[in-house]
Amino acid sequence: MEKAAIFTLLFLFTKKITKFRLLDLSHCDFIKSCFMKETRLLLVEDNEGDILLTKEAMESVNIPIQIDIAKNGMMAIEWLTEKLKNEKKHLPEIIFLDINLPKKNGHEVLSFIKSNPDLKHIPTIMLTTSSYEKDIEYSYQNQANCYITKPVDALEYIEIVGKMMDFWLNIAKIPELKF
Repeated sequence: MEKAAIFTLLFLFTKKITKFRLLDLSHCDFIKSCFMKETRLLLVEDNEGDILLTKEAMESVNIPIQIDIAKNGMMAIEWLTEKLKNEKKHLPEIIFLDINLPKKNGHEVLSFIKSNPDLKHIPTIMLTTSSYEKDIEYSYQNQANCYITKPVDALEYIEIVGKMMDFWLNIAKIPELKF
C-alpha cells in the first residue's frame, strides 16, 4: 500500500453505517499544523553517523518531529536549563541519551533530568553502544525509562528507533504538563 493510503471512515447515522473514502492528506503542511502535534525530541549524541541514522528513522515513522541535538552532556544540561527558564512549552517530549559523551557523560545528564521536577516526567531512553552491566544498572537506578544498546547494523538501528518512537508516542501514556 502506498503512503497516500486511503482510509475508510465509518459513521453511524440513523442506525445505518455509511462509508466515506478520504485521501490521506497528512503530507500537507496545513493538515499537519491543524491536526498533527509536532513532537519534540532531544537527541544527546556526539556521533554524526548516529545523528544521521536517528534523523532517517524519524522520517520513517511519518510523524512530525522537531529534533534538537546536543553533542555533549554539558550542552544538553544547558539547553534544558534554558528551556526551563524561558520556554517550558518547548521542552522535549522524549529524550534519547548516549552515555559516552564529552564534557558530561550520559549518567550525569540523566541524574540532572531525573532530579528536576519539571523534567523527570520526560521519557529518557538510554541509546548507547555500551552493553556494560554497570551502565545498565546505573541507568535504571537513576530512573532511565529504557536502556537500548545500539545495533551495529544501520537498518536495524533505524528499525529500533522507529519502534521506540511508535511505542512512546502511540502506545505509552505520558502526562501532558501545562506550563
